[in-house]
Order: sequence, then C-alpha cells, then structure tokens
Amino acid sequence: MEPSREQSPEQQRRSGESDELRESRRHGSGAGSRRTGAAHAGGSTPASGGAEHRRALRSRWRGATLASGWPFPGDWYCTAIDRVCDAALRGEDLDEEVGRLAAQRADSGIGLDETLRDLTVLHAVLSGSNTGSALVGGECEEVPPALLRRAALAWADVVAGRSVAREVTDALTGLTTRSYLRMRLYEVYRETESARAGGGAENDRDSYELLVTSLRLPREDVRWSRLMGVVLAADVLREVFDRGETVSLLRESTPVVLTRNDSRLVERRRRAESTINARMRADPELRRALDDSGCAVSIRELRLPAEYSGACELLDSLC
Repeated sequence: MEPSREQSPEQQRRSGESDELRESRRHGSGAGSRRTGAAHAGGSTPASGGAEHRRALRSRWRGATLASGWPFPGDWYCTAIDRVCDAALRGEDLDEEVGRLAAQRADSGIGLDETLRDLTVLHAVLSGSNTGSALVGGECEEVPPALLRRAALAWADVVAGRSVAREVTDALTGLTTRSYLRMRLYEVYRETESARAGGGAENDRDSYELLVTSLRLPREDVRWSRLMGVVLAADVLREVFDRGETVSLLRESTPVVLTRNDSRLVERRRRAESTINARMRADPELRRALDDSGCAVSIRELRLPAEYSGACELLDSLC
C-alpha cells in the first residue's frame, strides 16, 4: 500500500511560501530592472540605493555579462562597479562613474571591446531587457553615444599613460625617463650587492650619487620659458656627463644624473651648473624669466639610501 501523500498544515505553509518566493523572484527581477531603468532615465520614482538593491543589480549585471561572453569571471568585479550601481539606483547621470569604471578596466588590462560590451549589458539590464539575444549579443547601438564616448576616452587615457610610462626617452628633452632611471638604480643596487657578496667594500654603493637639477624660475606663468630652460639644461648635462652616466628627467623641470662619485665629480657638477646659468642669461626669452641674482639653476648632490626601496622613495619625493 502506498504511503500517504497528505501534508501537515506546517508542510503546506512552507510549500506555499517556497512557491510564493519563487514566483516573486521570477517576476520581481524584471520589475526591479524596469524600476531601475526608469530611475536612470529620469523617472519620477527613483529606486533605492541600499546595499540590497545594489547587490541585486550587481548580480543581474554580472550574470548577464558572463552570459554575453565575458572571458574571465573572476576579473569582472572592481570597486567602480558599486559606484555605477549606486548612481543608477539613485537615478543619477552615469557619465562620471562609467568613466571611472572604464579607467579601472584599462588599468586591469581588460580590453576596450570587453569594456564596452559590459557597458552595453548594463544598459540592457537598466532598460529591463534582461533576457533574450539582444543582451547576450552585446551590441552597442542602444547605448547613448555620450556614454560610450566617455568610457572609450577614459579607457584610452589610461592605456596612453601606460604607454608613455614605458618609453625609454622623453620626447622633448631626449633624456631618459623616470621608469628607466628606476631600472638603472635597480641594476646599481644589484651590482653593489654582488660586490659585497664577493668580498667588496661595504660602502661600495657610496661610489654612486644622484645629482638633482633645480630650476628656480620665480614666475609660475612662464611655462614656455621653463620648458626651454629644461631643454637647455638637458643639453648641457649630456655634454658634461658623457661617460656612461644616466641622465634622466624625473618630472617636467627636474633633470637628474646618476653618476659615480669620483675625484672630478665636484668640478663637473660646478661646470654644468655655471654653463646652464650662462646659457640661460644669453637667451633673451630665458633672461627675462630670471630673478635678480641672475642664477636660475642649482645642482645638488644626494647620497643613495642603503636599500633600493629607499632609492625609489627618494625619487618619489623629488617628483
């Protein structure tokens, strides 16, 4: 004889709650998306920006993006995601937060195609189109052009900045870049560590110094004169320090020289300083930018710290 299928009142109540919960999830998701889309479009009923609503929107967005072909699920989330969700739930303009998101995507190595596809999915979710081939296809036709442009420009700015940082020489002055100088410092520290390991002198690193060139142009509105002064200083430094020293540009107006500390270093430093000042005084444009002393440039010597990390901190403090 078959066992009785009759449920107790408690079992019936729990079963009913489960059915209601499933029904609410099935219909509530689309309703929530429609409300969010209305808020984003400037509707009269803004959605709540609470943590639960953010998690719900973020979950729908992530799931739809993965369905559209996002290659690495673990790389999807970043801090800008929550800011975009909060702005959308409050019905605010998304331009600024989308720009932040695109910049973080670029910084993480995510391509422009994936970045724009993810933005397209977000637009579909906010518009209530959270099912169907339009979402999975990730086409950009429905996304406002201004939003696409903001995302593309923010992404491109990061990529362009990274490309510049990888350059070996500065285009204006011809000096090596700060990134190259950090690499040379790393080589110097490895060299001195190896020398000590082989029984060399403990203070072998003291045989290197950093010469920092400071331009004291008093007026802040003479940027053209400042740039020309840096170009002139760069030419002189390359002429004086031409024995394999590393002559680099830390920032717009701070040329530096990584050099060995030999018996002629003081004389060469003074010669470079006086030559730069003399050439600046001889130039009509640069002469007008000088102060009353007629000296716009000074070069000071800095000892390298004991550790490479300290040398990197020194470079950061000079920028």
